[in-house]
Amino acid sequence: MTPYFFGYGSLVNRATHAYPDARLARARGWRRVWRHIEGRDHAVLTAVPDEASEIEGLVAAVPGADWRALDAREAAYDRVDAAAHVVHDIGEVPMAIYWIPEAKHILASEPRPVLLSYLDVCVQGYLREFGAEAVERFFDTTDGWGSVRDDRAAPVYPRAQQLESVEMELVDQALARRGILRV
Repeated sequence: MTPYFFGYGSLVNRATHAYPDARLARARGWRRVWRHIEGRDHAVLTAVPDEASEIEGLVAAVPGADWRALDAREAAYDRVDAAAHVVHDIGEVPMAIYWIPEAKHILASEPRPVLLSYLDVCVQGYLREFGAEAVERFFDTTDGWGSVRDDRAAPVYPRAQQLESVEMELVDQALARRGILRV
C-alpha cells in the first residue's frame, strides 16, 4: 500500500515539491511551533502533539514508498506514524508526519529569527490551498514566534518562491497585527 505524508509548512506550497497527488487534509492533535535549535541561524517549523489543536495541510503519496528525497529534505525531523490523527479523503493508508521532538536537538539559549522567505512560502501555500482565512489560522495555530529576519530581497530559504504583492501584504499585515518584529 502506498504511504502518504502530511505537510503543514512549506510542503503545503505545491511549488516546493514534486508530489503531484497532494490533497487537502487536517491533523487533529497537532500544533505548529517554531523550534529554536542551537547551531542554526534561524528557527525551524515543526509540528508537536497537542490534543487541543488541529492544523490544516496537505497529504501526498510517496510513490514506491521511496522516502529518500523527503527524508533528506526533512533531515532535522523524525518521521512518525500519524494515520490516527490525519483526516483526509483517501481512505485507510499509512500516513506519516515529520516533527522535531524537543529532546532531539539542543535548544538554543535565545530565540532564532524566522526566515521571512520561508514564512512567505508557507503563507503562499495556505492562501492558494485554503484561502485568506487559513493564513490567519496558520498564524493562530503556530507558537514560538520570535523576530522575523527579512530576507525577502535575497532569500536564504532554498525553496523560496516569488510572491505576488497581495501575498506579501497578507504576510506583512499578519506579522504587524501580532507585533512580530522584523529585523
